Amino acid sequence: MNQPTLLQRLRSRGLATAFTVLTTLSVGVLAGSVLTRNVHGKEAQVNTSDATPLTIPSPITLSNGFSAIAKQVGPAVVNINTESLPKPQSSRNRGNQRRRMAPMPNTPDNGDGDGDSDNQGGQDNFQDFFNRFFGGQGGQGGQAGPGAPDGQGPDGGVRQALGSGFIVDPRGYIVTNNHVVDKADHIWVKLSTDPEGGPGDLGRPAKVVGVDKDTDLAVIKIDSKEPLPTVKLGNSDAAEVGDWVLAIGSPFGLQQTVSAGIVSAKNRTIDEGGAPSQFQRFIQTDAAINPGNSGGPLVNMAGQVIGVNTAIYTESAGYEGIGFAMPSNTVISVYNQLIGPAHKVIRGSIGITFQAALSTAVSRVYGIKSGVLVNTVEPKGPAAAAGIQPGDVITSVDGTTVKDGDALVANISPRAPGSSVKLGYIRNGKPETATVTIADRSKLFADILGSNEGPDSGNEPDAAQGKLGITIRPVSPELASKLGIHGGVQVTSVRPGSFADEIALGQGVVILEVNRKPVTDESSFKSIISGLKTGDDVAFLIRDPRVQGGGNTYVGGTLP
Repeated sequence: MNQPTLLQRLRSRGLATAFTVLTTLSVGVLAGSVLTRNVHGKEAQVNTSDATPLTIPSPITLSNGFSAIAKQVGPAVVNINTESLPKPQSSRNRGNQRRRMAPMPNTPDNGDGDGDSDNQGGQDNFQDFFNRFFGGQGGQGGQAGPGAPDGQGPDGGVRQALGSGFIVDPRGYIVTNNHVVDKADHIWVKLSTDPEGGPGDLGRPAKVVGVDKDTDLAVIKIDSKEPLPTVKLGNSDAAEVGDWVLAIGSPFGLQQTVSAGIVSAKNRTIDEGGAPSQFQRFIQTDAAINPGNSGGPLVNMAGQVIGVNTAIYTESAGYEGIGFAMPSNTVISVYNQLIGPAHKVIRGSIGITFQAALSTAVSRVYGIKSGVLVNTVEPKGPAAAAGIQPGDVITSVDGTTVKDGDALVANISPRAPGSSVKLGYIRNGKPETATVTIADRSKLFADILGSNEGPDSGNEPDAAQGKLGITIRPVSPELASKLGIHGGVQVTSVRPGSFADEIALGQGVVILEVNRKPVTDESSFKSIISGLKTGDDVAFLIRDPRVQGGGNTYVGGTLP
C-alpha cells in the first residue's frame, strides 16, 4: 500500500499553503541567484547576484567610561534572594489576614499580616514605605518578575524577596539594605560568576552579621574558599550635584543591570509615612532604580561606591526619576560597628527631644538666632541630671557652635557612652553651661523607640551575649503565674546571625533548663553559660508564652 506523502499529510492538517511557501523559498535559495514572489498576481524575479554579504565589524571602544566601570564593579555586585517562612498567628489576626494583606497607599503594613507595625512610630512607617517598593518582606517590592511571590498570602505561604548587595571584603562580607534581609529565615547570595540553573541556582547561603534599622543598612556574610572580588568605597562628601553616577543591581531579578544618571541632590531627607529618621540623609539620583535594586551600589566615575541604593519616590511603584542612596561615609561608619564584637550600632544621646524646624515667629519670640530648642527632657537621662530643662536653647557642644538639630545629632551620636561633653545653652536670655555624660541612645529611649533592650540589658554577662547572642531578664511574677512555673529567665533580644538565632531560641521565650540543669534565676543561668566552651552541645528547655496552652519545647545546637 502506498504511504501518503508529507505534502498530503500536511494538506490534510491545513498546512499545505505554509509548506508550499517554504518549498518555494528553499528552491530559490538552492538556485543561488533568483528568488520569486507573487506581486499583484504576477510572478516577479529579483536578481541578487550583485548583493554584498554583511560582515560583523571589529569591536571598537567608545569614548564614555561607563562600560569600563561596569566591568570593574560588576563582579562584586551580588543578587540576594530571601525566604521567610509563615509565622504562627493568633486567631484574631488570622481572621483578618486576607483583608489586610493589600495595604492602601496611605496605610502602610509591615507585611507580617497583622496590619500593624512591630514597633510603633514614624520610623516603622518609613520602613514600610521601603518594603513596598524595594524587595522587602511585604508589598509590591518583593516581586522578581511576573508571577513571583512577594509576600505571605492569605494561605500563609512562604514569602520571597529579591534584592542586591556588594562585596566589601574578599572573605565574603557584603553590604545591603536591612529591609532586604529583614525577617528572612533563609538568605542566598548569587555572584555574577555563579552558574545559572541546577540545584544551586538560588546561590550561596548567607548569614546576617548585623543590622541597623536607623540607616536601613545590613551586613551579611557568605563562605568562600577563594578570595572574592570587592568594590572600592569612595568619599560621598566629595560627590557634587551634576556628577555622573551608575546604579548596578538586580531590578526585578535581572542580574547585573546597569543604569546611568547624575547626582540630583545631596543631604535629602524623606518624610513619607511619618517623621524622617535623624540618621538618614540621602544622595538623590535620577539613575534608574527599581524593585530589586535595593542594596546595590551607586558608583561614581572613578569606579568608587558612594552610596547604597535604598528608596524611590513613586506613584506607580516603579522608576520615575527620583531615587535615594545612603551615602558611603555613613555606610563605612555603620559597617565598622556591625562587624565589631557587639554587631550593632551604638549611638550617643543626652536624653532630649527637639523640633527639627521652628517657625520664624517662634524663633523671634524665644530669641533664637541659632541653636536647638529643647522640647522634652528624659527624666532619667543625662541632660536631666545636668539640669537641662524644656525651653532651654542648646547653642554649643564643647565650644563648637550648634546651628540646628542636625548639627547636634551629628556631634553627639558618634560619641561613646560614658564620655562627657560641655553644653552651652541659653535660659531666659542668659547663657549657661553644663557638663553632660553621654548615654546609649537605644537604652535611654527604649520605650520611645520600641526597643526590646531595657535599661538593665547592658548588665548581662558577656557569656550570654558573646556565646549565645542573647540578653535576658528575670521572669515577672505575672508571667510565672500565667505559665505555672517557678524560676527561669526570659530572652529579651536575640542578635541576628548569633548561635541563639541559628537554633531558633527566639525573643520572648522563657528558658527553664540548660543541658538538663534547672535555671532558677539570672545567677544560675550565668553560672551555667559561663562554663560552656566551643564545641559543646547545648540543649535548652523553653516555654513560649505566646503559644496558647503550649507545653515545653527543646531547642539546641553545637556551640561554634
